[in-house]
Amino acid sequence: MPFRFPVKFEIPKHVHINARVLRDQFKRIQFAENEVTRNALKYIAKNEDLPPRARVEAQLQLTSMPKYTSPIQIKDRCVACGNSKSVIRDFKLNRTQFRNRARAGLIPGVKVASW
Repeated sequence: MPFRFPVKFEIPKHVHINARVLRDQFKRIQFAENEVTRNALKYIAKNEDLPPRARVEAQLQLTSMPKYTSPIQIKDRCVACGNSKSVIRDFKLNRTQFRNRARAGLIPGVKVASW
């Protein structure tokens, strides 16, 4: 089976691996590689002191960049299961994994409330 992504990248070792996690990892790498270029083109396109032709060219280059280079493509994912819903950012876990690990005492500094 051919490789789905145009660029080879390292598979993350700390998360549950599925197709969505791989896709998200690819997007993160592409964003990191193109962040400086993208920010420079945005600055040129929005700067009203520059000539209109330069601004339009910068805007055209920005729109011709791959969609994976945009920061909006990146979504937080749970490091335990790869789920993207209800992720607690401080722990990088979704709510069910956080609850299970807190009950087991695996998260230091977190106490489970007892009724």
